Amino acid sequence: MKVHADRDRCIGAGLCALNAPSVFDQDDSGLVVVLDDSPSGAGAVDAHKLAEHICPSKAILVSDG
Repeated sequence: MKVHADRDRCIGAGLCALNAPSVFDQDDSGLVVVLDDSPSGAGAVDAHKLAEHICPSKAILVSDG
């Protein structure tokens, strides 16, 4: 799984960081920062797909590879 965040689209809602804090954070301006672009482990797919789905600006993209 690969995670990408488009910082140009990000509006700083923070839902990604709340739902998958081991992968996403926010910088001092509130924009998304990807901490781990290839997360793995039990539940990782669900948490990251949820972050992708609930992002109000659609700045998160989770792909298979």
